[in-house]
Amino acid sequence: MVNMYFQIASFFYMLMVLIVFLSKNKVKNFETEIFLFLSLVNMVGIVVDIVLIFFGYYDPYNNTVYLLNKVYLSYIVCWVSLFSLYILKVTVPKTNKEYNKIINRIYLIFTIVSIICIFLLPLNLYNDNNIMYSYGSSITATIVSSAVHVILLIIIVVVNRKKIPYKKYIPILVLMFLCILAFIVRRINPGLLLTTSIITYINILMYHTIENPDVKMLNEVTLAKDQAEHANKAKTDFLSSMSHEIRTPLNAIVGFSSLIENATTIEEAKDNAKDIIDASNTLLEIVNGILDISKIEAGKLELIEGDYDSYEVLESVAKLISVKMQEKGLDFQVKIAKDIPPFLYGDVANIKKVIVNLLSNAYKYTDFGTVIYEVNCVLNKNICRLMINVEDSGRGIKKEKIDKLFTKFERLDEDRNTTIEGTGLGLAITKQLIEMMGGKIVVHSVYKKGSKFMVAIDQKIGKPIQKNKDFKQSRELKVAGKKVLVVDDNTLNLKVAEKLLKDFNLDVTLVSSGYECLNKIKDGEEYDLILMDDMMPKLSGTETLERLKTIKGFKIPVIALTANAISGMKEKYIQAGFNDYLAKPIEKEELKRVFKEYINDGKVKESIDFGELPKEIYEISPMSEQMVKEEQEKVSSTYDLEYLKENGIDTSKSLELLNDEKTYREMLNEFYKNIEERKTKLQEFLDQDNLKDYAIEVHSLKSDAKYLGFTKLAEMAYEHEMKSKENRKSYIEDNFDELIKEVESIVNIIEKYLK
Repeated sequence: MVNMYFQIASFFYMLMVLIVFLSKNKVKNFETEIFLFLSLVNMVGIVVDIVLIFFGYYDPYNNTVYLLNKVYLSYIVCWVSLFSLYILKVTVPKTNKEYNKIINRIYLIFTIVSIICIFLLPLNLYNDNNIMYSYGSSITATIVSSAVHVILLIIIVVVNRKKIPYKKYIPILVLMFLCILAFIVRRINPGLLLTTSIITYINILMYHTIENPDVKMLNEVTLAKDQAEHANKAKTDFLSSMSHEIRTPLNAIVGFSSLIENATTIEEAKDNAKDIIDASNTLLEIVNGILDISKIEAGKLELIEGDYDSYEVLESVAKLISVKMQEKGLDFQVKIAKDIPPFLYGDVANIKKVIVNLLSNAYKYTDFGTVIYEVNCVLNKNICRLMINVEDSGRGIKKEKIDKLFTKFERLDEDRNTTIEGTGLGLAITKQLIEMMGGKIVVHSVYKKGSKFMVAIDQKIGKPIQKNKDFKQSRELKVAGKKVLVVDDNTLNLKVAEKLLKDFNLDVTLVSSGYECLNKIKDGEEYDLILMDDMMPKLSGTETLERLKTIKGFKIPVIALTANAISGMKEKYIQAGFNDYLAKPIEKEELKRVFKEYINDGKVKESIDFGELPKEIYEISPMSEQMVKEEQEKVSSTYDLEYLKENGIDTSKSLELLNDEKTYREMLNEFYKNIEERKTKLQEFLDQDNLKDYAIEVHSLKSDAKYLGFTKLAEMAYEHEMKSKENRKSYIEDNFDELIKEVESIVNIIEKYLK
């Protein structure tokens, strides 16, 4: 019965360990997985041993006892095999999946062969005076199999004694010690069965030596917390840096603009305008840097490759930066090799950006001395490897900080470089652009002595470029008299479009729905171009286009109009069947591009010679002059654009699009007349859970707000449009009153302006 006590104690102790192990959240890895298998195998072995002792006590020569003995021996082989596999993987960790599969397969085959031998070979049972044990060939097979694993363990431990963590030795050493002890005990008293208890004890030891799941999870949480805090600090530092970097050129722009306003001479105004341009370029560089890094990380930045004049590009970059170098008194040396092919094929814009970033960096961090800009090449068949080197005698970089050089928002030695402008994005963008183009960048630097940046980028050898030196040779825009159909449910958008198109002397037809557009085409109306809004109620622009294409003989180019000017929209509309895409508010240059591509015939109309006009038509009579003056006074006293600007309405873009204040007032008046009806519609759609029509209506509101300069309202309407498309009613309900409040604020401003 002593054996029974040992096994029952082992069972409850191992059960407790398993419950604790399984009840805790743990990281899934090979150690925890193997430990679980070992523990489960151990539990099965304990149960088999208890049943075996029970039956052996009452009926030792029963066939069941014979079979259970074989099962018990198989259990020992399985456990020893798993334990050996565990030690091997702890000692020689491999990430190669194929290697792990091979090792697992070898262990599995060896274990299966051992178990088959145990069942095939004979087994003898001995039972006398309550002393029971087994012997025979099956026992020998078990001992041999276990010995092979133990020998393998010893070899693994000896060979890798410096690699394996010390605590991993404990179960192995204890196992060896207890095995020797069990062997001695068995020699003294063969009936005392200690194998199962030894295995249980080893399992319990392993629980305390495997990588603690709770500690690892705690470490991971701590690491995640540290990373979040680091990211938050980087964000705070970035915002702080941006606040300074953006305000500096903005303050310069505002200040010099005021000086222009009060300038007494043209020369003085020109000087101030030059400073404004410089400050604007600085601001543009900062914003472009932020946009570039965002595009790169979002995977939206694409390489646009083409043939380019290599010397023109490489030399133009040097000229661009040389003025700054001279202003700082630096010796700027340019060395461009003569064996570079005259024409290369690649992304010229990003090549220039890389060089400019490196030269700008050299300029910023070099107070005196030399900056060397050198370009060489290595030719291999039709590939030219550009070797671009930028070397300076500036402040240099500490060796331990070179790794941080290409990290976003990271500026080295902030305490020494507080006077140097920059966002910490230049080199991060440079590295990513170089890698996108398949190149490499290497940095050598000596602290306080200078730095050298070396870039290697492969470019194909390009074809000679035919340059259009005479601008008049380019295709002229001749679209007068062409018929254009504009489809938009928004009255304001229609009026703006009509105003823009009339400037090109086009024959413009306006309709407010997809159905009207379809009726016009079905009735045989002919047009050279259709400009169609997409977000329309009942029948969207995309749906209207689908129906238009079912009409026999329909071949009119259709251009999508939308206020959703985000990346990927053009591709989306072209895929939907539109010929092209125009973002609202419509830019004149983009409109010209569309006209040139789709309705320009290039024909030059004959000019009419009216002869010399009488001088009288240039003269204004005193009465006419007085009338003009009165009209101007009337306008200036009634309508005050400064009042709108003071109240946060940006009229500049609208006036640029519409050309005159009169048309802008008409648009404001139209918006003012329809706003109450629009507010009612928005409320009704929200109450009816009709988020589809709500999205269309708020999209229209956003479009109007953009045209008229209501920046804040446009942003709020855009958020409502996006959330309604995502079916997030809760957001709309929570922010609806704020939207209406902003609308009413705009209405009050317009009301005072129009009175």
